[in-house]
Amino acid sequence: MKISLKNKKALVGGSSRGIGRAIAQQLAASGASVTVMARSEEQLKSLISNLPTDSGQQHQYLVVDYSNFDAYKKSIATFFKTNTVDILVNNTQGPSAGGALDKKIDDYQEAFDLLFKTAVFTTEQALKGMISQKYGRIINVASVSIKEPLSYLALSNSIRAAVVTWSKTLASDVGKYNITANCTLTGYFNTERLKQLNGAKAKSLGIPLTEVENQMLSNVPVGRFGDPTEYGHLVTFLASEHASFITGTNIPIDGGLLKSL
Repeated sequence: MKISLKNKKALVGGSSRGIGRAIAQQLAASGASVTVMARSEEQLKSLISNLPTDSGQQHQYLVVDYSNFDAYKKSIATFFKTNTVDILVNNTQGPSAGGALDKKIDDYQEAFDLLFKTAVFTTEQALKGMISQKYGRIINVASVSIKEPLSYLALSNSIRAAVVTWSKTLASDVGKYNITANCTLTGYFNTERLKQLNGAKAKSLGIPLTEVENQMLSNVPVGRFGDPTEYGHLVTFLASEHASFITGTNIPIDGGLLKSL
């Protein structure tokens, strides 16, 4: 399937590396003008300098710190004073690992700001233009851990579940404007984040890293970790006209295999 996003504008969070970067690259490859955002200006500059422009795309970057919600809110509000987007990908770095007994109430508040409030506020700002133009695609990058919580990810399990139920509610409210809202439930993809989590888990359990990785792979149908590029293809489909009937859906994607709709 050839997907054209020519003349579409996208805003992609957490796009300096990993899954966010792969999403930005694929959206641009399909013709979209992409605004990438993350903390590292150097990495963002490098990314947009290598994004394709053969369809007349104009790419830009926005430096934001998801860990400082007040500053993030100001940056996003300023951006939307002069910009609109057709495609919004809500994606951030994950909160710290740890079980429920390891975390305090302040940790949950920080995770709530990081994962939930940033997504809701950015969407709120993006919806003004989407409703006006009667078109929009909102994709929230979540985790399969909301279906089966992982013991060492108490913060992520809890707050990402809230993002998913909010997204489902949102989808019901904005569908009449030709706007869709979906969540991709990320499985095991070959990213720096996965390596960090696996290393922490191996250390806490006192077992080799390879044992942790092998345990994960035993639960992946295709027997390998996913490539972020594959994730980019899925999000690009959800951002296209082809996905106009898919909304309010949680799509588990694990190890490069789209398991269900």
